[in-house]
Amino acid sequence: MQYHAFVIKYAEIGVKGKNRYIFEDALVRQIKRVLSKCDGTFEVSKVAGRIYVAAEGFDLDETVSALQTVFGITGICPAVSIARDGENRLPDEDGICRAVIDFVDGVYPDKNKTFKVRVRRVDKSYPKDSMEMAAEIGARILDAYKEMKVDVHTPQILINVEIREQLNIFSEVIPGPGGMPIGTAGKAMLLLSGGIDSPVAGFMIAKRGVDLEAVYFNAPPYTSEKAKQKVVDLAGVIARYTGKIRLHVINFTEIQMYIYEKCPHDELTIIMRRYMMKIADILAAKTGCMGLVTGESIGQVASQTMQSLMCTGEVVKDMPVYRPLIAFDKQDIVDISLRIDAYETSILPYEDCCTIFVAKHPVTKPRLDVIERHEENLSERIDELVKTAIETDEIIEITK
Repeated sequence: MQYHAFVIKYAEIGVKGKNRYIFEDALVRQIKRVLSKCDGTFEVSKVAGRIYVAAEGFDLDETVSALQTVFGITGICPAVSIARDGENRLPDEDGICRAVIDFVDGVYPDKNKTFKVRVRRVDKSYPKDSMEMAAEIGARILDAYKEMKVDVHTPQILINVEIREQLNIFSEVIPGPGGMPIGTAGKAMLLLSGGIDSPVAGFMIAKRGVDLEAVYFNAPPYTSEKAKQKVVDLAGVIARYTGKIRLHVINFTEIQMYIYEKCPHDELTIIMRRYMMKIADILAAKTGCMGLVTGESIGQVASQTMQSLMCTGEVVKDMPVYRPLIAFDKQDIVDISLRIDAYETSILPYEDCCTIFVAKHPVTKPRLDVIERHEENLSERIDELVKTAIETDEIIEITK
């Protein structure tokens, strides 16, 4: 079967009331963005609460794969679409039945299946209503293919016939990623490491329509160029769904060494994390972000106990910290990492600055007053080091 259109389904967007068009327009933009990188010619249109993609000269697998990276899409339906003729008419009842029979023949070589026909008759010029037309089409299919049987409850094939601005015939609904279109919910700064969690956190927050920038804390010579490239590659995984991401690479070595020299070693991770959050907060404010995003999950490591999260989050004064994985088990996170093709990159054995400077026995229940008192040991140089780190920010533009 040569499909030449896609019917795009969405869910949550449909309940947005008077603002619905904003989300639909954003979804159309994202569809156009991903299809611009595919072979073929595509025309994306929005008509009366439906989004259509007319397509020519395309590869089905490539196109579907691209559409499955567009947040907001819940279903991708390869379709046969028949436009109105020069007199603005669709096929008559007999023409519709023949088109459906041809569709079934092309899509299902094995006819030994049960089916149901569902008709949506938006165009009211036809004398029969939707139920009557479904019955007529079903009867014609039974006449054409004796081995097929009707099952209105659990059919193997659900044949959808839409009589709208055009005639659409489709049966397969390929799942999309769901969520909301990128760019409809503001922008946030993702703290991106080379681990499993933070890319998944970025994916999850982007799925709610949030545009992303990202920051990575580099510690040469203790971390290698391969560790940095690993993070660039992980940002590329997220960029498949978000489009362009600006990755800020912060040289954190001097700050880490200064903390290592001046602060108790069992508090190293907490204090380093607090300064990462401070720097990310400053970058977020400079770049118009409305929050920070981390991959933290309660109790996963010593720096993610409730007490530790309270201590690290306390330094972010003017914007929220979003932790989309906060109640996830590790296997939940791994499952999503595998699904978005981030896992194999995340487990590459290139250590980041957090793992290199981790204490043998890190504090698990830090007290904020004690942490702040020990941070006073840094007062002589820490502001200067933070300022230098931000001023030497390396920005990498990542697209996928």
